Amino acid sequence: MDLPLIATALPALGWAIHGGVLARRLARARRDPLTGLHTRAGWTTRAERLLSTSPGALVLLVDLDDFKAINDTHGHAAGDAVLAATADRLSTWCGRAGIPARLGGDEFTAITTRTLDVDALTAALNQPIHHAGTLIPVGASIGVCHRTELPMPTLTDALSAADAAMYRAKGHSRRNTHHH
Repeated sequence: MDLPLIATALPALGWAIHGGVLARRLARARRDPLTGLHTRAGWTTRAERLLSTSPGALVLLVDLDDFKAINDTHGHAAGDAVLAATADRLSTWCGRAGIPARLGGDEFTAITTRTLDVDALTAALNQPIHHAGTLIPVGASIGVCHRTELPMPTLTDALSAADAAMYRAKGHSRRNTHHH
């Protein structure tokens, strides 16, 4: 056994293991553990790149209506099922043309490289969820911002415009969509 060689190799091995652990933690931090969608941190850089390079980009925000009532009435497992179903529906709608994310709580976002049928997303998100033998009604408000509506195509401005549109949708009625 060559002790000097082992003594030299041990710190390198330790740093390699430490680097691998950090890389896995960073990857997990960029994905929401419940839905598997990107988190804000994992989504932002990708979304900024798409927005700057795709003239047909569409940014949207989705907020589930009365989500607290679902948790209060049906329990947190039902709320988790609604969040997971919302993530699946949003991912399906985006397909290969976009990147969905869960920002936190019951708020989701997505960016697509081309204009997709937002009415189809609205219809999908407003379908009830089956959980533990119960049909749980789900409603979502969606705010949309097209890149072409922005004087400068920045993600901050697109999210702000989509957020304002989403709150206008909430103000009109549940299960509604508004554009910037």
